Amino acid sequence: MLFESLHRLGSKADRVLMYPSEWYVSEEGGSRESCMLRYARNHYGVKLKPIEIQINSGSDVTWSKSCTKLLAFNQTEYDRVLNLDSDATILQTMDELFLAPSSPVAMPLAYWTDPEKRIFTSAVILIQPSAAAFDRTMNAISTANSSTFDMEIMNNMYKDTTLTIPHRPYILLTGEFRSNKHEAYLGNSGETWDAEKVFKEAKYLHFSDWPVPKPWIKALPDVVEDSQPQCELNPATGYKDDCRVKNLWLGVYEDFKVRREVFQDPPYTY
Repeated sequence: MLFESLHRLGSKADRVLMYPSEWYVSEEGGSRESCMLRYARNHYGVKLKPIEIQINSGSDVTWSKSCTKLLAFNQTEYDRVLNLDSDATILQTMDELFLAPSSPVAMPLAYWTDPEKRIFTSAVILIQPSAAAFDRTMNAISTANSSTFDMEIMNNMYKDTTLTIPHRPYILLTGEFRSNKHEAYLGNSGETWDAEKVFKEAKYLHFSDWPVPKPWIKALPDVVEDSQPQCELNPATGYKDDCRVKNLWLGVYEDFKVRREVFQDPPYTY
């Protein structure tokens, strides 16, 4: 789905997908995975790279394979790689990040964490691949304990040297629309929160709304009801009937659902 977005939005950069090596790409492969790999290659110009999944045994199944994305450090045919988590919606192209000042790694600050700790998010990583960086990364993965995931590894390795990508507009959490405090995202306590304006400027929307599950998992109606943004006071009516933020939040989940349904059973032409 990310590649469809990049194609539709007109991104000029190569598109690379790392996929489990046991999946077949050849025409003999009739599985859904095989069909979708070929579809991505043939329709969106995606370059397919088979890799071995990195599993952190003993960790939560949700994050046990998260370090796999760090194999992007081995894509040395490229000067730079923009590595994006897939639990997100791309709203605008980010090709301009490839023109950022030279740095082995660039990441946005995880603005939703304690600002004094300066923790970076690994949802968006601009990488300069190299054999040396790949070896360091593989060593970090192999020695990680069950509670160490990709974000911890990247912060342990690069926290003091990473180039900082401004989180605004390059990463926005869906949970921001449910929050009552927005100073961390806005970066300015004097700025008035405007959800529609922020959404329009954002380039990458990351789904993070616990206890609401990721958008490809159907949420229980009561979980959605309890978690969705509340309608706000409308000065014109005196009632809490301004539901624009609520509708925006529900809309991004509905948009993901609709676009995913297209790929669940599409009219494939291989």
